[in-house]
Amino acid sequence: MWRYLLPLVVLAGLIGIFWRGLHTDPSRVPSPLIGKAVPDFSLPKLLEPEEAFSDEQLRGQVSLLNVWATWCFECKAEHPVLMQFAAKHDVPLYGFDYRDDREKALAWLDEAGNPYDSIAFDATGDVGIDWGVYGAPETFLIDANGHIRHKYIGPLTPARIQSDLLPRIEKLRAER
Repeated sequence: MWRYLLPLVVLAGLIGIFWRGLHTDPSRVPSPLIGKAVPDFSLPKLLEPEEAFSDEQLRGQVSLLNVWATWCFECKAEHPVLMQFAAKHDVPLYGFDYRDDREKALAWLDEAGNPYDSIAFDATGDVGIDWGVYGAPETFLIDANGHIRHKYIGPLTPARIQSDLLPRIEKLRAER
């Protein structure tokens, strides 16, 4: 009897676990970096490869760091939203070109426009590992002290910006 009942109990447990997983929001993956200082890094800038973009640029004011790449389909869908955001809001928006080809990235920005104040170029993805990046797009909200306060996984949408991002930015500015 137990020989038949035990596999059924195990199967029922697995079905329960998988059922719960179907109703979990994959964009709510917590980041271990929330509340911690941005990782120390220095990368060449995409547009000025002889100049460096470093963690120092992410201090002094509330800012956003958007991880993107030309190979990322969702990044291309997010791009017009970032263009609108940059035109409407006075929050520094920095790009982080992740595991990409420089020439393709430059061509894409020429075609689609450049919403970024500056762009770090991480060709190998090594610095992205330090940030906990496992895909694109991802957007980090950084406070004036250079601490990561929130991480958005997936493309930003106008609704997400209005209902979640802008209130967080205002709260961080008020704390200052």
